[in-house]
Amino acid sequence: MPFIDALKAVGSQLIVLHHLAFYGPMSDRAYELVPGMIDWLYGNARIAVQVFLVVGGFLAARSLAPEGRLRTATPLALLSRRYLKLVIPYLAAIGIAIVCAAVARSWMDHDSIPDAPTAAQFAAHALLLHGVLNIDSLSAGVWYVAIDFQLFALLLALLWLGQHFAGPHHGSSRQNQEKVIGAALVAALAAASLYVFNLDADWDDWGIYFFGAYGLGALTYWLSARPRALLWLAALAALVGMALVVEFRSRIAVALTVALALGIARHTGGLENWPGKGIGGALASYFGKISYSVFLLNFPVALVINAAFSRLGIDDPALNIGGMIIAWIACNIAGALFFHFVESRTREWQERISQPVSAVFRLIVR
Repeated sequence: MPFIDALKAVGSQLIVLHHLAFYGPMSDRAYELVPGMIDWLYGNARIAVQVFLVVGGFLAARSLAPEGRLRTATPLALLSRRYLKLVIPYLAAIGIAIVCAAVARSWMDHDSIPDAPTAAQFAAHALLLHGVLNIDSLSAGVWYVAIDFQLFALLLALLWLGQHFAGPHHGSSRQNQEKVIGAALVAALAAASLYVFNLDADWDDWGIYFFGAYGLGALTYWLSARPRALLWLAALAALVGMALVVEFRSRIAVALTVALALGIARHTGGLENWPGKGIGGALASYFGKISYSVFLLNFPVALVINAAFSRLGIDDPALNIGGMIIAWIACNIAGALFFHFVESRTREWQERISQPVSAVFRLIVR
């Protein structure tokens, strides 16, 4: 699906640029020459995370319930595999971030540098509980990994409930009930998120705060395959539009735009055909593929380059703009290397440890 690759490629680059504008002294010094650009990257580029929320819901629906009903009889095993898929590269990146932060602390004094980790802090990160426990992050953006896992678990639970709320019918009648109930539960929680939880920032360490965008992606996947898909997408847009009337949030407007683009692309065949097979399509495909690795590595890499410029005493604004460009390129190179040597081997490592982790999940819910 090259269209999704293109969305992920653009979104990941905007997140990298946001972090470059938000953290470290280089952006402070570059601000003198390009204040408008730094302000935009600082304040607005972070909204690109909505791309990943919507795409995440869209792809989760495709994986878990392509026809609208949960297609696994072992949801806990599926949840444990999702955990491992996220956490294996994530913990490797956390280890790199700890080393990079130690290097940066030896070269400069800046409030963007995380403190040396404690054992409890690392354990909280490993369990994806650092946000809900209000523990300082060891790297920028890692809150999203925990939220992604929560969102996947919420969608899985709603689809499982759809199975169990279905009536005593059998065959296609029961399957249709499961589809309707599952989609209704997803729509209800997405609406609750959009109209209630997403209005209160105190919920932003919990997946329910973001489920409006994630559920929007899942609903888009199912509705774009139905007869009269464009009418269903219009109804979905109306639901989100009314939430924006209650309180306008640019992040939700972006999520709606991405969802409609995905729905129309799937309905028209653009999901598989755009941006094509030329160099643009090849670049979008590659940068989309490595986007998670770039996301995980960009902060520690940029932190070290910021620290190096600070240690060398480089104060010239133009040179610091150059430093930001160097950091941007380095983040992508590091992400590509991390993808090829770590993330792409996740399935191999996952198979080795999936059975004991699945057993732990089963013990937890007994």
